[in-house]
Amino acid sequence: MGRTLQNTMINLGLQNACDEAVYQLGLDMEELEEIEEDAGLGNGGLGRLAACFLDSMATLGLAAYGYGIRYEYGIFNQKIRDGWQVEEADDWLRHGNPWEKARPEYMLPVHFYGRVEHGATGTKWVDTQVVLALPYDTPVPGYMNNTVNTMRLWSARAPNDFNLRDFNVGDYIQAVLDRNLAENISRVLYPNDNFFEGKELRLKQEYFVVAATLQDIIRRFKASKFGSTDSVRTVFDSFPDQVAIQLNDTHPAMAIPELMRIFVDIEKLPWNTAWDITKRTFAYTNHTVLPEALERWPVDLVEKLLPRHLQIIYEINQRHLDHIASLFPNDMDRLRRMSLIEEGGTKRINMAHLCIVGSHAVNGVAKIHSEIVKTQVFEDFAALEPEKFQNKTNGITPRRWLLLCNPGLAELIAEKIGEDYVRDLSQLTKLHEFVDDDLFIREVAKVKQENKVKFALYLEKEYKVKINPSSMFDVHVKRIHEYKRQLMNCLHIITMYNRIRRDPAKLFVPRTVIIGGKAAPGYHMAKMIIKLINAVAHVVNNDPVVGSKLKVIFLENYRVSLAEKVIPATDLSEQISTAGTEASGTGNMKFMLNGALTIGTMDGANVEMAEEAGEENLFIFGMRVEDVAELDKEGYNAQKYYNELPELQQAVDQIGSGFFSPQEPDLFKDVVNMLFHHDRFKVFADYEAYVKCQEKVSELYLNSKAWTKMVIRNIAAAGKFSSDRTIKEYARDIWHVEPSDLKIPLPNEPRDAVEDKTPNGTAA
Repeated sequence: MGRTLQNTMINLGLQNACDEAVYQLGLDMEELEEIEEDAGLGNGGLGRLAACFLDSMATLGLAAYGYGIRYEYGIFNQKIRDGWQVEEADDWLRHGNPWEKARPEYMLPVHFYGRVEHGATGTKWVDTQVVLALPYDTPVPGYMNNTVNTMRLWSARAPNDFNLRDFNVGDYIQAVLDRNLAENISRVLYPNDNFFEGKELRLKQEYFVVAATLQDIIRRFKASKFGSTDSVRTVFDSFPDQVAIQLNDTHPAMAIPELMRIFVDIEKLPWNTAWDITKRTFAYTNHTVLPEALERWPVDLVEKLLPRHLQIIYEINQRHLDHIASLFPNDMDRLRRMSLIEEGGTKRINMAHLCIVGSHAVNGVAKIHSEIVKTQVFEDFAALEPEKFQNKTNGITPRRWLLLCNPGLAELIAEKIGEDYVRDLSQLTKLHEFVDDDLFIREVAKVKQENKVKFALYLEKEYKVKINPSSMFDVHVKRIHEYKRQLMNCLHIITMYNRIRRDPAKLFVPRTVIIGGKAAPGYHMAKMIIKLINAVAHVVNNDPVVGSKLKVIFLENYRVSLAEKVIPATDLSEQISTAGTEASGTGNMKFMLNGALTIGTMDGANVEMAEEAGEENLFIFGMRVEDVAELDKEGYNAQKYYNELPELQQAVDQIGSGFFSPQEPDLFKDVVNMLFHHDRFKVFADYEAYVKCQEKVSELYLNSKAWTKMVIRNIAAAGKFSSDRTIKEYARDIWHVEPSDLKIPLPNEPRDAVEDKTPNGTAA
């Protein structure tokens, strides 16, 4: 979520008033804002997407709740020591959190372990361990519409009789100390992005948030007029019309068997009725196609932790496979491919398959990704129910990612086209009229220059590095992962360095290359990549021949509040994942909206950015999805590229020989070995096209006016990438609720004016 203060002031229309009031007290609002901790309760883009969605849902007047876990420790703080990433605990609650309100009156029990009893009255899950879920509510204000929604985060608490209720003659002190075991559930965020780690504590976290949330939803449903009806049979008939639940990836997939357990075991609904309601309630968003990211929980673990849920999953699977077998008799291979249970070695539950079978809608997060989901990853399921599969291209909130972080640009745009664009970003197309307006071109360039100077001062203060604000700010910030190819950027840096050294007198367009992002603590290669970037930076930044022509900076502890500083100052945005690996990306959209140009592959939302702005207004290079598939078919041979490209050969040899690590010549041998022998993401295959494309970038940067005109064309084409547009599509195509642009009256104003205009349907 990042910081809340400035976003709240903007959405409430109070920023200027607060700035002025604080100034009159002799204080500086910006200094005050810097004191607030980031709420870093998620990993990478998936968590930030949820935050943007909450802002858009409130702004569109939807009755929506965001549910999650109130981690005591969020994503780790990253320190760089001697070029290596070191993790520190993110004790973000140390000074308290003024935005949250504990709601002990809504505390709920969550059960684990135990066993299943089948009796005359039905099935019971008994002898369980109970953990209490304590909700904390954070307000989510819409933009200038007097709507405030709720983000409800659950914290784990041990019940007071924990370890004391059973014939316990044992140690009272130890029993109280053991309360920590229960409360550890909400202690810390698992820091993996695009990687599955099948740990018991993680499964506990996933079920904890699901069980508490579903009880909360059902309590709210029963308290509404829809849930109170005489005939017991029909109490839940209207449930899917009143409740929509969107699964953000497979992490909350246990919600599907849990809702079935509530309906069948507790509410005594017949299986078929319960299953129909469940399917119509859930929808699933897929966020990745990387096989190592797909959740596959061992059956033994689920059986131990959630025995009743395993039985329900088996029953869902049996009926699912019976249906497939009736359509495709004797096609055993299809049954194996489509089963929720993977046999062979340890039996595992494929959570994505569970989500597809248990949902009425499945979507990817960019056109190209949704196609890959349909035609490759889940092709059998899409063949069966093509109407179930949709696309919903991701977006970003223009409140945080333009108004808040780039007020200079926001104001400049408002001067030209009015202020309405903040709620309807498609209006940015009106900027096309000003592409040839010399004054506007100069003003856009001036705002960018001011942002760069400000960021350069920040870097000087925080990192003691002097950088040239007129150099091109070439920025690559995102989680560190092989598929995102920070290594390819690194090879380009080395290539530029070698060119400067080979011919110091030759014209060189000065660059400041900024790379930032966190590596999962257990991801060895990602940590080596950080060390390599820092080692290269050390050599480049201290070479007198290079001087101020090339500077390399690794941006420590990349997070939302730092993104808000670096993105408005960026000239060139690096979006260089191997085609077919980045589901969407959202950083790409933030840079586009803030007046950076994109160098990127035809991957994720880059494809649609090129479609909106015209391919000639992005620097697109490299293999397309089809080329990657072709290369896989014939076999990727890294050695070939190394042999044919002298500059690549030189750069790789320097890494491998210890040119950048003279104290430890073998330091990067793992990295070089990977690049040659098991590089799944084909860095060498795109190297030449990337370097050539970067030459075109430098050439254009020399012509400030032509560069800025291309920037304006990009900003004018960024309207599609508002999360407001994304949420309208979810609302109409999946949740079946109507967004409302109505500004509801303040609490002290009469309500009847808008009483009859409230949309039907409730919570997403």
